[in-house]
Amino acid sequence: EQQKIAHCLSSLDEVIGLQAKKVQALKRHKKGLMQQLFPAEGETTPRLRFPEFREAGAWEVRRLGEIGKISKGKGISKSDIKPNGALPCIRYGELYTHYGEVIRDVVSFTDANPGNLVLSEENDVIIPASGETKEDIATASCVSVKGVALGGDLNIFYSPMNGMFLAYYIRGNLKFEISKVAQGNSVVHLYTTQLEKLKLAVPPYPKEQQKIAHCLSSLDEVIGLESDKLDALKNLKKGLMQQLFPQEVA
Repeated sequence: EQQKIAHCLSSLDEVIGLQAKKVQALKRHKKGLMQQLFPAEGETTPRLRFPEFREAGAWEVRRLGEIGKISKGKGISKSDIKPNGALPCIRYGELYTHYGEVIRDVVSFTDANPGNLVLSEENDVIIPASGETKEDIATASCVSVKGVALGGDLNIFYSPMNGMFLAYYIRGNLKFEISKVAQGNSVVHLYTTQLEKLKLAVPPYPKEQQKIAHCLSSLDEVIGLESDKLDALKNLKKGLMQQLFPQEVA
């Protein structure tokens, strides 16, 4: 019986290990793909382009302030967060802990007066205005729905540019550029004026932005599904262990 239980759980551990490797391989693939789909530092053409854009020419170098507007969110304190609140909201710290490049489902809610807050427009890109390190602050997320309250310490970028494309770009090949302009040591700040001067290369055709964003977001969906499978396997093991061994006797 000992051997049977041990074999059952060790076999499940092997499946969990294989699934974990699959998730890590997908994440490495995404990282490598992002490095190739966006121009490297000092370059204006990505190493990998979709066939229909290979003859489209180099990307145009622009400053962020030239292609859109940057504003700030308004404070939402921790005490304002209500599990059953009526208004979805995003606080800057959640960009580090909960969200990737695209935000479709919001984890926090509030009952604060919407009239006193800044609400998202579809396609907004949010970038933290403060963080612990210069590397961490170089992150961004595209809010794909309107009407979400955006908290203080968030830079909000709005433009005709594809928001998902820009969020992937910032988290990928622009990460180093942003970390260079961030200021501070123990607490790092990223100001609107610094972001406005940030240079980036923009594809000449909006459809290329859309194609890159769709490619990477589709890959994120696959990573999410495989990560959910990994979590389900871990929960299965936990439940099995509770049932295969006697419970503590009071």
